Amino acid sequence: MVKDQKKAVFFALGAVACWSTVATAFKLTLAYFSVLQLLLVATGCSVILLLLLLWRQQKLPLLGYWFRQKPGFFLLSGLMNPLLYYLLLLYAYDLLPGQQAQTLNYTWAITLSLLSVPFLGQVIRKQDWLAIVLGYLGAAVIATRGDLLGLSFVSGWGVLLALASTLVWSAYWIINTRNQADPLVALTLNFILALPLIALATWIGSDFQLVAWQGWLGAIYLGLFEMGFAFVMWLLAMQYAESTARISNLIFISPFVSLVLLYFLVGEPIYPATLIGLVMIILALMIQQYKGAKKPI
Repeated sequence: MVKDQKKAVFFALGAVACWSTVATAFKLTLAYFSVLQLLLVATGCSVILLLLLLWRQQKLPLLGYWFRQKPGFFLLSGLMNPLLYYLLLLYAYDLLPGQQAQTLNYTWAITLSLLSVPFLGQVIRKQDWLAIVLGYLGAAVIATRGDLLGLSFVSGWGVLLALASTLVWSAYWIINTRNQADPLVALTLNFILALPLIALATWIGSDFQLVAWQGWLGAIYLGLFEMGFAFVMWLLAMQYAESTARISNLIFISPFVSLVLLYFLVGEPIYPATLIGLVMIILALMIQQYKGAKKPI
């Protein structure tokens, strides 16, 4: 693919725009659908979209080829994403203000650097430890709304679930580091294999009384944009980019736009501690990215 920085920026901004709306869409949709109902409809919509994209690219035969190569791997990968990751994240959103769940989720890159030590044999240097400490301190500021000594949480379970989702997401990327399949093919296999399990979980833990049109609208939106188009646009941005570091910096726009949307559309008052903690996490991620541009962790 010919490098084109303008196209890379265009697709990256498109992905960032999708991700900026996720917290608001989660909170609004969870007012009408249960976590399992939302995940079922969103995953189903995402599967349809991904299959259409593969058909458009004439890659549908690759689904069978790669599944025959590593069926256990893709089943495990699908159990992690979308099943377990989104279950943990959505339950966190159900228990916490959107601003807290969203910002805590941004610590996944810091979690990834820690898990990369035992699983990928990578080394953490001094700057990376600074990023880790700063990032998790920012997470603590957000989770306690600034009351670090009192450790007062809106929902302790919500905080644990949000942080647990970062573990699952990081582990998902670690096991995929040696996956040679086309990224879009791999993601489609994950979602196809997870969909029956999500349907079974919905049958056991919830129901199929999906009557609220508002819930359908939100779940379809999330399936198409958060789980589908955002991934494809970000992948295209990385392929077109002349400088991936400059493209990656655009992701830092997303959490601030998300806070504005939560304030105006969901009616969440933005806590000063959220802004302070978010700035700390963004600084931590920038420290990591600066290091990564020179030498991997």
